[in-house]
Amino acid sequence: MIWKLPSREIVFPRRPLLMGIVNVNDDSFSGDGTLVIDDALELARRQVEDGADIVDIGAESARTNREAVEVAEEIRRFREFLTRWPGVVADASPKDAGQVWPPVVSANTWRPEVVGAVLPLGVELVNDMGGLPDDRNARLCAEAGASLLVMHSVGEPKVPHFHQQWQDVMAEMEAHFAAKIDLARSAGLAEEALILDPGIDFAKQRDDNLRVFRELGQLQRFGRPVLVPVSRKTVIGEVLGIVDPAKRDAGTVACISAAVTRGAQMLRAHDVRAAWQAVKMLEALEPS
Repeated sequence: MIWKLPSREIVFPRRPLLMGIVNVNDDSFSGDGTLVIDDALELARRQVEDGADIVDIGAESARTNREAVEVAEEIRRFREFLTRWPGVVADASPKDAGQVWPPVVSANTWRPEVVGAVLPLGVELVNDMGGLPDDRNARLCAEAGASLLVMHSVGEPKVPHFHQQWQDVMAEMEAHFAAKIDLARSAGLAEEALILDPGIDFAKQRDDNLRVFRELGQLQRFGRPVLVPVSRKTVIGEVLGIVDPAKRDAGTVACISAAVTRGAQMLRAHDVRAAWQAVKMLEALEPS
């Protein structure tokens, strides 16, 4: 399996990739966001030196109890970070020889106006939590040679879907991805540039999320890398009775193990150091 980026390719099977999370906003659900660009850059530097293969920058919180950021403000936050990021990477070092270097730059955004503005700034991957409702983001990525992550959800982002019910969440997810892959390909985006995200916690209830983890292997039929956003999720808090997201890292490591053993190629995490240690240990436990 090949993951195609603008100027390089990553070949699987290989050690799962780690996506670090950098929130250039002040309302992240995990409480780790900041509008101070120096602090955001320092967090990103620590993450790549802790083993992050991808840095996912978000200039708007995905929380549904917050208003959407104005497009111009979201673009400004991205631009301030991205214009300084190459200098930070130049002074950083990879964790080990297995890490993707330089790290992949991902923009966590869903509005085409923002996507079009950030792709020329060095973004290699668009992390679209909007679920690709139309082909605009796919067309923009195709024109730039960038990669696109498609998440499973329903409805518009920034709108709560707490009461969504699924008759068969896995069957619905497989149908969703089949349709979105066709949509992206018809927009000119190479299938090798696509990543699939099952959208843990997005328009899903506790039992839906647990089933997705258990049956994650079904998504391998698409032949595309599967990224699992395991970090500090609400379902972990529900199972463990932990309200504070920042205290869910032990549960996150358990979900990392479950995802990797079921075929996940990528993992999104706040605590990159702990995630790297978990993945490295799982790798060592595989038969030689």
